Amino acid sequence: MKRSQRETEDSARQIGRRSLVLGGLFAGTGAVLAGRMRYLQVERADDFRLLAEENRINIRLLPPARGLIFDRGGVLVAGNEQNYRVTLVREDAGDVDEVLAELARIVNLDLVTLDRARQEIARRPPFVPVTVADRLSWAEISAVAVNAPALPGVTPDVGLSRIYPMGGDFAHVVGYVGPVSDYYLEQTGDTDPVLQIPDFQVGRNNIEARLEPTLRGSAGTTRVEVNAGGRIMRELDRDPADPGSDVQLTVDAGLQNYVEARLSGESAGSVVIDCQSGEILALASAPTFNPNLFVRGISTGAWNGLNADPYRPLANKATQGLYPPGSTYKMVVALAALEAGVIRPDETFNCPGHLEVGNRRFHCWRRGGHGRMDMVQAIGQSCDVFFYELAQRVGIEAISAMARRLGCGVRHELPLSGIAEGLAPTMDWKMQNRGASWVVGDTINASIGQGFVLSSPLHLAVMTARLASGRAIQPAIIRSIDGISQLPEPAPELGFDPAFLTHIHQGMWNVNNDRRGTAYGSRVEVAEYKIAGKTGTSQVRNISTAERASGVVSNNDLPWDRRDHALYVGYAPFDNPRYACAVIVEHGGGGSAVAAPIARDILLRAQVGDIPPPELYPSSQRHDIERMHRELPILPSPPVPAGRTVRSQA
Repeated sequence: MKRSQRETEDSARQIGRRSLVLGGLFAGTGAVLAGRMRYLQVERADDFRLLAEENRINIRLLPPARGLIFDRGGVLVAGNEQNYRVTLVREDAGDVDEVLAELARIVNLDLVTLDRARQEIARRPPFVPVTVADRLSWAEISAVAVNAPALPGVTPDVGLSRIYPMGGDFAHVVGYVGPVSDYYLEQTGDTDPVLQIPDFQVGRNNIEARLEPTLRGSAGTTRVEVNAGGRIMRELDRDPADPGSDVQLTVDAGLQNYVEARLSGESAGSVVIDCQSGEILALASAPTFNPNLFVRGISTGAWNGLNADPYRPLANKATQGLYPPGSTYKMVVALAALEAGVIRPDETFNCPGHLEVGNRRFHCWRRGGHGRMDMVQAIGQSCDVFFYELAQRVGIEAISAMARRLGCGVRHELPLSGIAEGLAPTMDWKMQNRGASWVVGDTINASIGQGFVLSSPLHLAVMTARLASGRAIQPAIIRSIDGISQLPEPAPELGFDPAFLTHIHQGMWNVNNDRRGTAYGSRVEVAEYKIAGKTGTSQVRNISTAERASGVVSNNDLPWDRRDHALYVGYAPFDNPRYACAVIVEHGGGGSAVAAPIARDILLRAQVGDIPPPELYPSSQRHDIERMHRELPILPSPPVPAGRTVRSQA
């Protein structure tokens, strides 16, 4: 049908209007787009250029090399070793399970390792690298690098890990490091960003923990170019990390190894101090443990095994253990009495084997008594009754004041964990802590280092060093930090009358060198190495009247944990004291039979500088001594594992 001219004109007008509308829409849209493009490309160009650069460039932290720890002679006791590892960043990995599965095919990861990695990845922020596998071989880390395109978010890396070349010898001195845990962050409040670095290690015990800020160092940074998958393409620049400070100890590695070996098989502790400077030359606790187990996080089985051991290898018996000091405390009582003027040095008491006080009988260790004794004899033969009498004259306040003056009942400030304060009790202490008045029986018990009195081997070693030197020796265990000396100033005189000290020294000489001395069996035959000391035996159970009447049960017939503690303190050489030593053997029995021989060997090792030769011992003991030294786990020389300890990363 043919359209009319009017209809054609109307249709043309409608098409024209539509064209105008569409054209206007296109023009408006183009204008908006042009304006937006100008805004993005001109006005926001710098902002978007920065964002693009930030997406392409990552800034990553570089871990500092932990400071090294050496013994007094430069032997490495805590170092660093290279550790090849693989890290994963969750936000760059995409499908984490798929990436882990592919990685497991390359380096053969077991299910436990994969589960642990998944838990850590889920726990950490998505941008924080997480170590999936460490301590890989060069072949394994090379395989990961070759397959990098198939492993988004995965980075082969080389870091540093702590190593303790001498194993357990320094476990109770240096301590150990461990991974950063949520508990550690919560307890310390440490916000150092370096703690977010994968497998970063922090000190958890003893010097590693107490000198953490000194040993840690500070992180560096590196700017790297990465691709869209998070893969590092190249390093643009680097600000190196500042390594931690190196620490030198006062401890002698050879002597420390000998002491640990000599204590092996016992639950024991020992401290050796330089009588002139206060430097701790050995500080040992047995049994010990391998601190390398803690570096990566100790297994549950190993941890439970250490905790279940009745000999308590994790406890530092040398500084944390508190024990009744037994008869090693008698020099404190003697010196307090001399200073107070309540006894003349040549005055004597009679020992019939016991002392009656009120309705109670206090016994001497020698059932038949010692007869009449002066102070030198009483120390040498360890007569209890003599000191019962002495203590009643001088009183507990003067005894405890003297104990603190000699270094007992105080806390010695050392960078070690859990140093015990000990206890030199007073009348006020008992009232405040026990709600009871002090009685004369308390003083008598304290006179032989029993009752409330408590000391550690560290206390007793300091006491012995002060008695030997007459100076207020302060124990020190850090010799230098980055070569700068940390040793205390020379100790001042304690102000004792030299004549009083001479009597104490002569009594201690008799202990080892008089035939009636309690440690005569542990004497030294060569004059220049002779030692002076004091034995001690502290009870851990009460002996009933009935048992005493029928005969006290021998330690050997008792369960181990019911036996007496064995103690000994001593110094050498006698004519010019240089070394002071304290030894405790938990539930070892008698101090003269168990602790004294150990201490003699330690003091000889300190003086000789090597395994003591048999000619220093009584001839009847030389064969047994030689056999003992052959069987001890003694290192011939402190090892420095070549190629394994490094100062810093390349």
